[in-house]
Amino acid sequence: MIGASGTVRRSVRRGWHLVPLSALQAGAMMALLSGAAVFALPVSEVRAQSATDTIQGIAVQGSQRIEPATVRTYVTVREGDPFDPSRIDQSLKNLFGTGLFADVSITRGENNVLVIRVVENPIINRISLEGNDKIKDEDLTKEMQLRPRVVYTRNKVQQDVEKILELYRRKGRFAARVDPKVIELPQNRVDVVFEISEGSPTYVRTINFVGNDSFDDDELRGVVLTREERWWRFLTSNDTYDPDRMNYDRELLRRHYVQNGYADFEVISAVAELAPNRENFYMTFTVKEGPRYRLNKVDLEVAIKDLPRDILEKAVIPQSGDWFNGKAIEDTIDAITDAAGTAGYAFVDINPRVRRNEADKTIDLTFQVQEGPRVFIERVDVKGNVRTLDRVIRREMRLVEGDAFNTARVRRSRERLENLGFFKRETVKIDNAPSDVYPDRTILTATVEEQPTGELSFGVGYSSASGALFDVGVQERNLLGKGQSLGANFSLAQQQMQVNLSFTEPYFLDRRLVAGFDLVASQVDYQSQAGFTSNTLGGTGRVGFQYNEYLFQRFNYQLFVTKLTGLSSFSSQFVREQAGSAVTSQVSQVIGYDRRDNVIDPHNGYYLTLSTDLAGLGGSERYVRGGVGGALYLEPLDGWIFSAAASGTYIVGLGQEVKIYQRSQMGGVTLRGFKDYGASPRDAATFDAVGGDWMATASFQLRVPGLPKESGLKTYLFNDWGVIGPPKDLKRRPGISILDSQKVRGSAGIGVEWTSPVGVITVDYSPFIFNAQPFDQKSRFRINFGQRY
Repeated sequence: MIGASGTVRRSVRRGWHLVPLSALQAGAMMALLSGAAVFALPVSEVRAQSATDTIQGIAVQGSQRIEPATVRTYVTVREGDPFDPSRIDQSLKNLFGTGLFADVSITRGENNVLVIRVVENPIINRISLEGNDKIKDEDLTKEMQLRPRVVYTRNKVQQDVEKILELYRRKGRFAARVDPKVIELPQNRVDVVFEISEGSPTYVRTINFVGNDSFDDDELRGVVLTREERWWRFLTSNDTYDPDRMNYDRELLRRHYVQNGYADFEVISAVAELAPNRENFYMTFTVKEGPRYRLNKVDLEVAIKDLPRDILEKAVIPQSGDWFNGKAIEDTIDAITDAAGTAGYAFVDINPRVRRNEADKTIDLTFQVQEGPRVFIERVDVKGNVRTLDRVIRREMRLVEGDAFNTARVRRSRERLENLGFFKRETVKIDNAPSDVYPDRTILTATVEEQPTGELSFGVGYSSASGALFDVGVQERNLLGKGQSLGANFSLAQQQMQVNLSFTEPYFLDRRLVAGFDLVASQVDYQSQAGFTSNTLGGTGRVGFQYNEYLFQRFNYQLFVTKLTGLSSFSSQFVREQAGSAVTSQVSQVIGYDRRDNVIDPHNGYYLTLSTDLAGLGGSERYVRGGVGGALYLEPLDGWIFSAAASGTYIVGLGQEVKIYQRSQMGGVTLRGFKDYGASPRDAATFDAVGGDWMATASFQLRVPGLPKESGLKTYLFNDWGVIGPPKDLKRRPGISILDSQKVRGSAGIGVEWTSPVGVITVDYSPFIFNAQPFDQKSRFRINFGQRY
């Protein structure tokens, strides 16, 4: 037996005896015996024995919860074995290694009985976290090892303390402190309390760059994700230090330089120094820019027989004379892969070969297209989803088990997952790894991180269209993790009141059918625009399906009862004739083609829609209406997003006049710079807007970068144009004079959009208004606040 003050040695004359150890040797031996245990070992001894001595029995003392038989299973000696010090020492190590005991001693008792005395570690009754406000209990406990009803050890407590501190460091709180305390209870139980002092956030005071000549510090600070501390960044955490974010910043710097011709760029070091007061970090990136290269020759080598070269050449983005651009090369690889896949060649391998010409600082670039290995999907795994069901994610995947691997479909699958809005966009990843069994198989893993999809909102605000408003609503976009959407909303404003309930099932009957319904009750005051108040009650049933990835069609049936009230002798004669209730029974369809990269915040792509409405299958209204619309989005430079949108609509009454609320109205949302209905045809007698039979509008907008991304602010320049046709049935009636003009009106100005905690706030200012008519109502300043879109 090995004790705290000696070790077992063999003596020829006297058998086994104890020899004193030095302090250093004793410490090393104790560490060896205890492993990671914190408690000190007791002094134990093994009496000297003769070669014929054997163990006559094994007795276990001190065990309470743990059965003696369980203790004996960790002992390497048995009854009848000799008293072997090395085997007894190993038994002692085994018992301490279980983590079940605070103290263990092994001695030789009377009648050659081996006595094992143990002191059990207590059982944890409860774990408490105190003082944590910035991180929730559940977020901390899921990272901790200790749990109620498990064995308590000091080693695990210390590991959990480090885990908690690491979580706070990732939140930018390096001044956090954790003090664990143990409260002893009867029956060898304990309560463990972690007292947390969160401290103040540790902000990044400055970000410095060394070795940069081509881009100044301010430009590079705009490239990295980490931001310097500023008062307006109270809605973001990017101004706190995060080591993972700093590593990402290194990659962002590399991408930035490589996209601008610096093919040899590298980040030499990235250092974050913590101030002595532990309140601020000072970050320094040391870079080596290297020379800037232009492209000399850009070539394409196709080694696949029968694959048309001309199809692939159209996909090559870089051109001779351009600056070297790593992103353009990556985009070209994707484009060539897509083009080859469209041509029926799913297995291609594109290798960009780069040859530097140091003398003239140019690069010869060759895209080598070869037949790649035939790889098929073995299985698709899903990770990171907690609430969302696996099938909701899998049905967005464009690849399933057994399909040929295709990078274009992988990319499209990622886009579809991002468009769901259930997951943080930057966390959606689809990786592939080779199979462990089959060399021609790969395993796809879709990794997501969920974000809140429920919304309970209370808001007050102001809208140029509705005046002061109060809004309360509840919405869940991922109901029960099934991908369904359910929402209810009530809004009360100076000029309108509305209650609505909506439900959408994106995969009706487990098919690619979008089905749902909407129930609406509203009252809208148009007194200032057209001299009436509209009261509407009804609902809509809808179903839609996808022909392919981009082509869709939807059908709606609407049944509404609309009543015009608030009429007076000052209202237009045309409006007074429509007093009372009307029933609208309308069947609609819309067919669209959507190639936007993101439906929520598009940067590139386009969409086209064609719609038709037919009223008259029941109800009291009879008309047919057609519409067309579309938009184009381009990002010629990083952060500069140009959009061009256009729409047109035409309505014809079927044997009766069209109601005023069915006609087109121009101004406000449809044409900035004018009030709602401000550019519509008007009754000359009352000046009330009566609307037009047709309308066409176009809008051009350029989003301008410059404001910090984390602020949620977006600035843009806009230019709107519109033209509206007169109501022909009214023009033909005697006694009614219509003020109208088919001249194209326009406006130009600047706008700001802020995604605030209470909703989207937009402010538009139109200093330039073109071709306004004398009867038009202009509004250069327009604001919407507190409304959800």
